[in-house]
Amino acid sequence: MTTKAVSVERDGKVAVVRFDRGGSLNAFNQELILELTAVAKEFQEDLETQAVVLTGAANSFSAGIDLKDRATWEPLDDVAQRSRFYRGVRLCAAWEAMPQVTVAAIEGMAVGAGVALALACDWRVMARNAFLYVPEVKIGLNLQWGALPRLITLVGPARAKRIVLLCERMNAGQALDWGLIEEAADDGTAVAAARELAEAAAAMPAATVRMVKEAVNATANALHGATSFADADQSQLTRSFSDALAAREAFGQGSG
Repeated sequence: MTTKAVSVERDGKVAVVRFDRGGSLNAFNQELILELTAVAKEFQEDLETQAVVLTGAANSFSAGIDLKDRATWEPLDDVAQRSRFYRGVRLCAAWEAMPQVTVAAIEGMAVGAGVALALACDWRVMARNAFLYVPEVKIGLNLQWGALPRLITLVGPARAKRIVLLCERMNAGQALDWGLIEEAADDGTAVAAARELAEAAAAMPAATVRMVKEAVNATANALHGATSFADADQSQLTRSFSDALAAREAFGQGSG
């Protein structure tokens, strides 16, 4: 499958999904969110592919939400607007629910929504010069797309609070030390390293791997839905706070 910004290359039991808008530091616009969601749902019925590598552009996994995307801000009625806010939640849920083992390969940067999507994958490989950055609180927003409980599961509550509340950039070494990624790779080799992991998983008995993945997710993620079911609604609320409006204005002026 190939869409405007998403391509899928299959090689035996392993597939590489690449999303690349060709600019904007590969930020997510509404069209890209929908394309990636559709790709994930297609893999639900794929009985041949056993592992999937997900990667972005060569210079940027993703810079987060594209704030210049008109489709993100066009006026809608309440029901349609709420549905649009939950597109990212549905995207990450679709990738997390895929029966294949999924490995995110991160080059350059993963910011905000880019981090959220990577967290929905089973494993993450990050180039040594890349960084993770969750700036939502700095601009008066909460971390959504279902990412907060996934982050807590991986690194624990104290470190999750530091990552989200202090909005510090995290390099590959720290991410590896904290258990946020599985491997740090030489610059430009994140996809190759992720593919090695994917091929190792794909070489195992397929039905057993799928069952074990489901069992681990069912145990580790048992309360995720209950604790994050309203995170997009909360985002609509927090973005209207006076402090949030002032923070975004300052951020837009370059002081954030």
